[in-house]
Amino acid sequence: MPRAQSRRAGPQAVAKAPEARRDSAVASAGVALERVASAKVASPGASSHFTHFDAAGAAHMVDVSTKPATKRVARASGRIRMLPATLALIRAGTAKKGDVLGVARIAAIQAAKRTSELIPLCHPLALTRVAVEFDADEATDGIMIEVTTETVGPTGVEMEALTAAAIGLLTVYDMCKAVDRGMRIEGLRLIEKSGGKSGLYRAD
Repeated sequence: MPRAQSRRAGPQAVAKAPEARRDSAVASAGVALERVASAKVASPGASSHFTHFDAAGAAHMVDVSTKPATKRVARASGRIRMLPATLALIRAGTAKKGDVLGVARIAAIQAAKRTSELIPLCHPLALTRVAVEFDADEATDGIMIEVTTETVGPTGVEMEALTAAAIGLLTVYDMCKAVDRGMRIEGLRLIEKSGGKSGLYRAD
């Protein structure tokens, strides 16, 4: 009487099982990565590429001629930290070079107007408003700067706000470096922007 065939898998089938599981795991991971990438690209206001490079990878100034002119507003901030004695001198207005924050405010406004001369691919903009505010914080021995820039046009004013904030803080450093070379500039960032196709953005 013929012996019944065994239903147990042969050596080749056993060897293929781990490979099949591995291939399945790799495929699942690939799908997950595609979903993550799609989610990032679909984020509000996000772009899937660097707009300052053309299809050939060459740097260029973005063509904004077809974009509608809308009101654009941006706010940026930063901080410069220093010795308590340096902060006291600034607040008392007794620094040897005079009104430190008054000079820094003018420098920040001037920087906003000249951003396109400093950042190569920025468009020259007709700014309608630049406001600069300083706030001394004794708890952290620092001075905060906040800059608001506005225009009506086809492109935003984020770089103008950021450049103004950076130059304002650098001017404070320049005015006070004789008494405190260890000052630190930190936390420069965009707080908020509005207008244009991407709409409203607010930092966390």
